Amino acid sequence: MAQAQQRKLSSIDVSDPRLYQDDTWRPLFSQLRRDDPVHYCESSPFGPYWSVTRYDDIFAVELDHANYSSSSEFGGIQITDQPLGQEFANFIRMDPPGHTAHRRTVAPIVAPSHLANFEPLIRKRTSDVLDALPRNQTFDWVERVSTDLTNMMLATLFDFPWEDRMKLTWWSDVAIANVESPDAVVHSSEERVSELTRMGEYFRKLWDARAAAPPTFDLISMLSHSEATRNLQAREFIGTIALLIVGGNDTTRNSMTGGLMALVENPEQFELLRGRRELVPNLVSEIIRHHTPVLHMRRTARADVELAGRRIAKGDKVVMWYISGNRDESKIDRADQFIIDRAKPRQHLAFGAGIHRCVGDRLAEQQIRILWEEILQRDLRFEIMGPPQRLYSNFIRGIRSLPVRIVN
Repeated sequence: MAQAQQRKLSSIDVSDPRLYQDDTWRPLFSQLRRDDPVHYCESSPFGPYWSVTRYDDIFAVELDHANYSSSSEFGGIQITDQPLGQEFANFIRMDPPGHTAHRRTVAPIVAPSHLANFEPLIRKRTSDVLDALPRNQTFDWVERVSTDLTNMMLATLFDFPWEDRMKLTWWSDVAIANVESPDAVVHSSEERVSELTRMGEYFRKLWDARAAAPPTFDLISMLSHSEATRNLQAREFIGTIALLIVGGNDTTRNSMTGGLMALVENPEQFELLRGRRELVPNLVSEIIRHHTPVLHMRRTARADVELAGRRIAKGDKVVMWYISGNRDESKIDRADQFIIDRAKPRQHLAFGAGIHRCVGDRLAEQQIRILWEEILQRDLRFEIMGPPQRLYSNFIRGIRSLPVRIVN
């Protein structure tokens, strides 16, 4: 019996993107957390890898960058290795000290003091978007709300030409696309590289103009004037721009959609929110935890190391499944449920932890908070008119479209 159970465990492969497109991942992670929380998958389309599935173990790996590397040199941050010679390095794919200097360059734009300056602008744009939505007819929430709001914020952060801002969404989709998916925006690594090279050419013109001018408070100017980043090589330049686009887009865009779905599917929580608007900040954290827009981050073992009683060999892939850690009942009470008045709403792994914690976490929270404050101000009520179209990916828990109707 024990041998049969072990054989069953050994066959579990949670790297299959179909699990997330079909939203059928929960039972497998529940089994791993219970029976084999640091699980070795010997064979997968991405090669052998370790799955770290419990909250505390994930946290331990996140904080131990001495033993677990994020560097592109060892494979980077995804279970999928970047094609050899086509690596796009950036600071999330670096270890200290390089990571520290690059991150420090862009951090000021999302510092709390500067976020206060964004508040009126985000609120005005959010109000305009909500007021323009049709009433009593179906529309795509992802297109009309989630994508539009995050796209405008990205253009502001880069001081990007407003008329071209949809390019930012396109490049974000290109960067994260699983080329094996029939509906992917690119269908090969070569096509992805080609599109991101075009992105680099566009940004290089902006970069050169900003570098030749006095510094301003936007991401391109900050990068082009910083001693740590002003001389980025071509591939690192593309990688850094792509990271900032994806980081500023996907967490917020998908959490905005995941939050609407969670509240509509849990109407008692929506009613609680309407009656207690002071819960909006709690709501924001619960949305991000419950949805978990980044499914995993990968590290590579720098040396032989032990984790939760398992021996991990130097060079092994170690995959931290945030989507599982955020469902760990031993750490989070009623973890599978959507509960907006939790005692510790910010106790989640969706932003990562330690030196690689999402640099824009507070901005993402701010945008989602303002969205729900403005929805409550208008007392909008929603009906989901059909199933979401989910992204085929084991990295981003993306929602490509969601048909919605405002019913008041």
